[in-house]
Amino acid sequence: MNIYSTMKGKLVLIPTPIDEATTLEGTALKCLLASCSKKESNVFLVEDIRPCRRRWLRWGLPRDLVDDLVEYNEHTRAGLIDPLIKQLKSGKTIYLMSDGGLPAFCDPGQELIDQCHRSKIVVTATPFSNSVALAVALSGYNHQQFVFNGFLPVKNPEREQAYQKLVKEKRTQILMDTPYRLKKTLEELDRHWGKTEFFLGLDLNNPTELATRGNAANYLKSLKDFKREFIIVLPATASI
Repeated sequence: MNIYSTMKGKLVLIPTPIDEATTLEGTALKCLLASCSKKESNVFLVEDIRPCRRRWLRWGLPRDLVDDLVEYNEHTRAGLIDPLIKQLKSGKTIYLMSDGGLPAFCDPGQELIDQCHRSKIVVTATPFSNSVALAVALSGYNHQQFVFNGFLPVKNPEREQAYQKLVKEKRTQILMDTPYRLKKTLEELDRHWGKTEFFLGLDLNNPTELATRGNAANYLKSLKDFKREFIIVLPATASI
């Protein structure tokens, strides 16, 4: 597994309330307030300037930064992704917000996250309560259609049958298991999924978070602690 460079910047997803009048989650608000004081080293991406401006001011964020907000959506993304990756590589932190909900989940931010992973740039998020949606967003994989496999069966032959079904599925897939079966799951994926990469989210929204792409063999070689909360996203694929 390639360790993402800490010398580069990072992309931070800021989930926002669906209701425009609702207050921003506390950790996200503190994060933005702290970042506003160092605006020269940060970039703020929003889906639509008008609604974001209203929310920005309602949340008590600096008025003088409104003009610095960058509109990132389906109309602007094509011309922005490469310059944004260059800024991230130079050490800047980029904050991504949508009009409401989780950025990059069924959202143009998916392509930016995909390029971040390809460039080994850290992608993280302020607190979000749904680990499945969060993992899908952080993976950067196309998820126009996806399958939630949930927890795999504990015993064989049911567990082995689940893997045989899993490798035939062409849509993006999510699976999880208990922390003490992390190593077992990676060993099984090494056999069934081979060298194909997938997203592994460990301890999401915790200080020990790891959110990267790699193959099972590299994860088995690189990880030291195998008793951690985890969620896996397998990319859509035509064949394994």
